[in-house]
Amino acid sequence: MKKLLTLFSAMSLLASSALAADAPSSGKTESAIIGGGCFWCTEGQYKMLKGVKKVISGYAGGNVDNPTYKQVCTGETGHAEVIEIQYDPDIISYKDIIDLFWLAHDPTTLNRQGNDEGTQYRSTIMYTSEEQKKIAEASMAEAAKDAPGKIVTEIVPLKKFYPAEDYHQDYFANNPNAGYCRVVVGPKVAKFKKKLEEKAKLNEAAKTH
Repeated sequence: MKKLLTLFSAMSLLASSALAADAPSSGKTESAIIGGGCFWCTEGQYKMLKGVKKVISGYAGGNVDNPTYKQVCTGETGHAEVIEIQYDPDIISYKDIIDLFWLAHDPTTLNRQGNDEGTQYRSTIMYTSEEQKKIAEASMAEAAKDAPGKIVTEIVPLKKFYPAEDYHQDYFANNPNAGYCRVVVGPKVAKFKKKLEEKAKLNEAAKTH
């Protein structure tokens, strides 16, 4: 569905505005890697989070070096569509990022989010340290208590993160009127925005959009 609705729309790139954190940055930067379906959705969602410096769409978890979007879409590379969240740990914690992950997508559907189906759309948390692994496992156990079904999210060590092609970066911001963005990404971002507002974790830039 995504490929059909967005064919060649990526050719028109626009400059996107950076979403800055509300509080002064400490200069520290840590990273989290998560995948919850189409990375256009998760990127748009996490760019609104207070304390996040940058979100990069990419691929990880597979066995092909430097994969292309076309290759990943076949489902044969083993890679998942993921995002790298670069954040200031003095403003937002890794635990906060993972706790919000369960609200950003449906972690109970195996290899699928909505009409997007395939292993590339699997729910995944890829940790870079034992501390991240423990936090992710504890967060999932807590989320499982209220989940509508069994959580199928994988928690695995990160092999290597490959940034996606340039046209995928800031995709929703650059293509808000593309078919897939209007039908899928927009509603998911709007729903997540309300959750961030309720938890007082929405950054100032997102409040004006």
